[in-house]
Amino acid sequence: MTTKLPLRQDVPTAKTWDLTTIFPNDEAWQTAFEKAKQQATHAAKVKGTLGKSAADLLHGLQTIFAAMRTFEKVYVYASLKADQDTTNTKYQAFNAQADSLAAQIDSQLAFMEPEIIAIDANQLQRFINEEPQLKIYQHLLNEITANSAHVLPADQEALLAAASDIFNAPRNTFDTLNDTDMTFGTVTTADGQQIQLSNGVYGKLIESTKRQVRKDAFQTLYQTYGQFQHTLAMTLASDVKAHNYDAKVHHYPDSRTAEMDRNHIPVSVYDTLVTTTNKHLDLLHRYVALRKKVLKVSTLHMYDMYVPLVGEPPLTYTYETAQQEALKALAVMGDDYLEHVKEIFNNRYIDVVENKGKRSGAYSGGGYDTNPFMLLNWQDNLNNLYTLVHETGHSVHSWYTNHNQPYIYSDYPIFVAEIASTTNENILTNYLLDTQTDPKIRAYVLNYYLDGFKGTVFRQTQFAEFEQFIHEADQAGKPLTAEVMNQFYADLNAKYYGESVARDPEIALEWSRIPHFYRDFYVYQYATGFAAASTLAHGISTYQPQARDKYINFLKSGSSHDAISTMQAAGVDMTKADYLEDAFAVFAQRLDELEKLL
Repeated sequence: MTTKLPLRQDVPTAKTWDLTTIFPNDEAWQTAFEKAKQQATHAAKVKGTLGKSAADLLHGLQTIFAAMRTFEKVYVYASLKADQDTTNTKYQAFNAQADSLAAQIDSQLAFMEPEIIAIDANQLQRFINEEPQLKIYQHLLNEITANSAHVLPADQEALLAAASDIFNAPRNTFDTLNDTDMTFGTVTTADGQQIQLSNGVYGKLIESTKRQVRKDAFQTLYQTYGQFQHTLAMTLASDVKAHNYDAKVHHYPDSRTAEMDRNHIPVSVYDTLVTTTNKHLDLLHRYVALRKKVLKVSTLHMYDMYVPLVGEPPLTYTYETAQQEALKALAVMGDDYLEHVKEIFNNRYIDVVENKGKRSGAYSGGGYDTNPFMLLNWQDNLNNLYTLVHETGHSVHSWYTNHNQPYIYSDYPIFVAEIASTTNENILTNYLLDTQTDPKIRAYVLNYYLDGFKGTVFRQTQFAEFEQFIHEADQAGKPLTAEVMNQFYADLNAKYYGESVARDPEIALEWSRIPHFYRDFYVYQYATGFAAASTLAHGISTYQPQARDKYINFLKSGSSHDAISTMQAAGVDMTKADYLEDAFAVFAQRLDELEKLL
């Protein structure tokens, strides 16, 4: 028999998120959608008034952000409804409506930054001094004026904003192909069952202790991506062109500088990550060589990279037992943090199981006026326990920020968001190593940690190098064909994994299935975040003075300070390489222990 994914309507209600807490029904969403349009139109009428007086500036900002806040709730509902079943045309239409309205609102309100920048600096400060209610906007206004050289006149910003639907088309096309239209065939599992392959199922099969299963899963998955490689090259190349165009018209030297400058992250942070990681590739080569030795294979393939080195996993978790284990691990965060975790677990904030058409992967999402929702595609393994803890880190971060910051500072940058999630991952690892004494289980956890580090620091830095290459190639006028990207990616993969691994032709296509490449210069933050989280988690797990309090304050801060300053206050200076060196030292230490145990 072939095991097929359940349809959305067949998923138990208790395992789905409760989106009626956002809107009780679709009709209420439609009403709110119309209200959001009206508010945006009303907010557009303050155009030309922001520089007139302190009172006008305050009124304008309050009106603009009220419209944004109303629309955010509308957008979240449509997005989550669309993701739970991408074959449901009704909610795909809702999502398309929300995307179109987002472009319209962006266009209508694009005057805000140019008008604020046009106010004389001394006059702007006088406004703030005259009107006490403007003081809350001080940091926001400083950030806007700091980027004054890269903000276009209001009419030009409006034109670009109105075209956002067009610029997002490559990403939307990829999502539809990847989540809905692409069929990956079937694979025979270790117990002889025919199972329909999906990105979620692939994540489990690639860990199979039966080599033929993971080989078949690997080759079957990439056979489909290979069939679509030229289309996927076109979507990714088009997306890169949009990034480069946006950077050029905003007077940036390149798209990497543009994207990082938006969050006030120095480009040196990116370069330091790549340089330091390349310096320590010998650790990855050593780990890969150990994997080859332990698996006793004459040739190590990329489909051998995820199978546990100690045989069948001694740790498996149902969704319910994973929740209990997560609560035990996160107890070191304190009672207040734990109460928010329980709130998330017990009130249908989480969409748990994979169903046909559901968006692949996992994420935490929501808005200022909604619950922090989580999407999972649950499989009973340790990896999914880590995913649960990871996404819970995002959701609790959102809870603390939304309950301690005004709306304007609630949207924290991804740079710090990934620190909140991976700190939880590191705390889980510390907990497991502190509580498990069985050598086989310790070896499994160490193996899992090293794989996680490989995937989050080494692999995401590898992705960052690829992402920089494709943007620089397009900027230089070089065509980004499937052949060009395949060749570069294959060479890059060989550099990272070393001589112990075969150059499997399928891995050259890995770029074609990575959704984060459609969010320009995003992936490096996984690596920097994990490394910073390693330092923070060590301080919390060892009960260092003020470590937990500083961390909770970081979670509450939102975007009320720039990301680098926020992390410095939490105890990590990410402008230097020290935090990276510390993380690689932990990797080396745990690799030493695993080698001895094995």
